[in-house]
Amino acid sequence: MSIGVLVDLTRCMGCRSCQVACKAWNDNPGEETVCWGTYENPPQLSPNTWTRVKFTETYDNYGDLKWVMHKFQCLHCLTPACASVCPVQVHQKTETGAVIYEEGKCIACRSCTAACPFSVPKIDWEDGLPEITRCRFCFDRVSNDEQPACAKSCATGALTFGERDELLSEAKTRIKDWPGKYVNHIYGEKEVGGTSWLYLSPIPFKALGFPTLSEEPVDVGMLPRPNLYPPIDVELEPILATNVGVTSGVIGFIAGAAAAIALRQLRKEQKEEEPEE
Repeated sequence: MSIGVLVDLTRCMGCRSCQVACKAWNDNPGEETVCWGTYENPPQLSPNTWTRVKFTETYDNYGDLKWVMHKFQCLHCLTPACASVCPVQVHQKTETGAVIYEEGKCIACRSCTAACPFSVPKIDWEDGLPEITRCRFCFDRVSNDEQPACAKSCATGALTFGERDELLSEAKTRIKDWPGKYVNHIYGEKEVGGTSWLYLSPIPFKALGFPTLSEEPVDVGMLPRPNLYPPIDVELEPILATNVGVTSGVIGFIAGAAAAIALRQLRKEQKEEEPEE
């Protein structure tokens, strides 16, 4: 059985109960945020925020103002690039369709962050030890015939949990029965080979910020080589010509001094090795 979730954006009212349920079930701490001019908060996914509701203000075909909210998290690809590219097999695709990860194995190469077409995985550097974090599809719950925490908490029926094939059939039925309500596109049906999370929307997905992707899975062979160091978040000052000159002079002085010391030591050793007359 391949599980999935159908997200109907016409039913989402932005209550963000899914965000709260996700944090509560996974014991993820809250984050200190500020008002930054939009309904959505926190501003992005993070090691402690695995799901968030995005807010889009747009206009419909009649020119009327329209608000569209949508939940976003790991989409759990049918052919996950993160699992294909990980050198230590942290990410693992399960028979249910959930893509889980094994804690304690991450080496922070960040291959998965480069491979993910949705920019989902985050590296947690708490205590200086790297740890990959993202939605795990509540694998502990679904393995015991329970719904994911987010779907369980949804009060409007925007999130429907079930078998992926049945959800696809339901999505196509809704589009057929209400053609003026939805765009004729089920996001996740074919993108990058298909995902376990499927979306229906009243406006084009591009207007919501969803990436336009090929139907082919990500070609991990075309990705850049991994970087085995944490990202640097500070702004670097521009290098001035005077700085280059001073730095070069200092380096030259140090190199010259080191060479003189090495030559002196070599001559001393040679003198000690010479036979006495």
